[in-house]
Amino acid sequence: MLPTFIIGLREGLEASLIVGIIAAFLAQRGETRALRYVFVGVIAAALICAAVAVGLYLVGLSLPFKQRETMEGILSLVAVAGVTYMIVWMRRHARDMRKNLESEAAHALMKGSAWALVAMAFLAVLREGLETAVFMLAAFQGSTAPLATGLGAVLGVVVAVALGYGIFRGGLRINMAKFFGITGFILVLVAAGLLATAVHDLAEAGIITVGQQPALDLSWLIAPGSIIAALMTGLFGFQPVPTVAEVTVWLLYAVPMSLYVLWPQKPRAQRVSPPQPEVA
Repeated sequence: MLPTFIIGLREGLEASLIVGIIAAFLAQRGETRALRYVFVGVIAAALICAAVAVGLYLVGLSLPFKQRETMEGILSLVAVAGVTYMIVWMRRHARDMRKNLESEAAHALMKGSAWALVAMAFLAVLREGLETAVFMLAAFQGSTAPLATGLGAVLGVVVAVALGYGIFRGGLRINMAKFFGITGFILVLVAAGLLATAVHDLAEAGIITVGQQPALDLSWLIAPGSIIAALMTGLFGFQPVPTVAEVTVWLLYAVPMSLYVLWPQKPRAQRVSPPQPEVA
C-alpha cells in the first residue's frame, strides 16, 4: 500500500500543480470557456491513461507464462527508469517548480492562445498518468495484497489533488524541496524493489541465468500473508529467498541513489544588485 500511495501522491501532485496554475491563470483573466476545456482535457487524458493500463494488463493475462514474465520484467525496468528520472528531475527543479510553471503559463497566455494552456494541462496529466500506469502495473505484479495496493494508489492521488488545490488557493504552504526529498528517498527503495522484481521475473522467463543461487533465507521474516511480508515484498521487493542477482542489483541501485537524494543541496547564491549612484 505504501509504495503505490507514494507513487500516486508524487505523480498526482505534480499534475495537480500544473493544472492548478493553468486554471488560476485562466480564471484571473476571465477565460471561462477555455477553463472548461482544460478540465475536459484533464478528464480525457485520465481516461486514455486508464485505457492504456487496462490494455497492458489484459495483454499480460493473454500471454503464456514465459512471455508474461518477460513482459512484467520489462514493465518493471521501464518503471525503474521513470522513477529514476522523476527523482533526479524533482531534486533539480523542486525549489523553483512553482515559479517556473507560472512563468511558462504566463508566456503561453501572452501569445494570445489559451489553447496552449489547455494543451499543457492535457499533456501534463497524460505524461504523469502514463508513468503512473506503468508504475502501478509493476507494483501490482509484485503485490500480495492487490486491494491494499489499489487503495494506496487511490488515496495517494486524492491527497495529491487536495494538496494541489490547497496550495493554489493560497491557504497551504509546503516546502517542495523537503517534501520531494522525503518522498524521493522512499521512491528510491520502491525503485530498487522493482529492479529486484524485474530480475526475478526475467530469471523465471529464462532470460537471466547468472547469480541464481540463494543469497540468504528470509522466509522466517517474510511469512506469506503477514503484514511484514506485504511491506518487505511491496516496498523493498524482497523475496523469501532472494538470489544473488536480486540482492546485487538492489544494493547497486539503492545505495548510490539514496546518497544522491539525501545529500544536502548547496543553497543557491542570491544575486546582489549593484548600488545605485546617489542623485545630487
